[in-house]
Amino acid sequence: MKTFLKTTAAASLAASLLFSAAMAQELAPLNSDTEKDRIDWSQLEAKLGAMPKLPEGTKAGAVSKTLTNEYWRSLGEGYKKFGDKLNVSVAYQAAQSEGDQLGQLTIAEGMITQGYNVLLVSPQTDANLQPVVEQAKAANIPVVNVNDAVIPQAEHYVGNVQRDNGVRVAQWFIEHRPEGGKVAIVEGQAGVYAAVQRTNGFKSAITANNKFHVVASVPGNWDRQTSYDAATNILQQNPDLIGFYANNDGMALGIVEAVKSAGLQDKVAVFGTDGISDAYTSIKAGELTGTVDSFPILTGEVALETALRLAAGQKVPRVVATPQALITKDNLARYQGDEAAIRAVLMEDAAKAK
Repeated sequence: MKTFLKTTAAASLAASLLFSAAMAQELAPLNSDTEKDRIDWSQLEAKLGAMPKLPEGTKAGAVSKTLTNEYWRSLGEGYKKFGDKLNVSVAYQAAQSEGDQLGQLTIAEGMITQGYNVLLVSPQTDANLQPVVEQAKAANIPVVNVNDAVIPQAEHYVGNVQRDNGVRVAQWFIEHRPEGGKVAIVEGQAGVYAAVQRTNGFKSAITANNKFHVVASVPGNWDRQTSYDAATNILQQNPDLIGFYANNDGMALGIVEAVKSAGLQDKVAVFGTDGISDAYTSIKAGELTGTVDSFPILTGEVALETALRLAAGQKVPRVVATPQALITKDNLARYQGDEAAIRAVLMEDAAKAK
């Protein structure tokens, strides 16, 4: 009976995806890293003006991957902070795990019928919430795709340039390990836009320097234990490895444990992505070499601001790019403090980047 139900649910999801794809041909598939219709988060007010007045009782619904990962909890904190600032109610829900695609779809579809004025979604995969985009459009509810999987037919996306995550880490290796050597990648979920782009960014940047060789690129599926096991195998086969790049911090921290178990912590650099608090703690302890922080609380604030501007009738570029920074022991102090201080630092970074 369980097998029958799973098969029926999977068939239903597949049918929904086919219907959605057929109904959404007028919009070019979104590549959030290269989309030309974009604006930097730091320019929202300068280019679009102050936040317009919202109708009394405006409500936002938000659906995340899972709350077991600190990154997604922090994103929700950003939604709440900005909602509280404007007296906007925010309901934030998530699937039970990062593999619960059907559960996440059910939550998102339910929110469409519950009277929310805007919907923010962070999909499990590039495809599993695509039906929601069409359902929300039919109900005249603006949808914002928020990091890190990308729905091809999403009309609006808020998040960082995923490819740049990997490029930044590769540049660190090129600068700090000029003699080169063997490196390995532990990837996120197969086929997910963010995992693909982060991996490709690192791989292309580091192999352009012919002193480096990527000896392994294996899935960690966003899971710490899986990544520990993968790293253990890679180190056994390549005891002269000089570094790892992981697509998120949870996986990177699993890799750190594998490196320590092998007694190679003084030889193998390990980088992650996300900037969760455990990553900062590990960097301070001299274990994790670095992380590409994508500032999830600020990202949540920017995403809700974007959604509410849309709900108020403003035209907003298809992509709103959010900040990121490579954090190591050398600059860690600069990116710590309260949210207002961090926002000020990131505004400085944005001004320098112009």
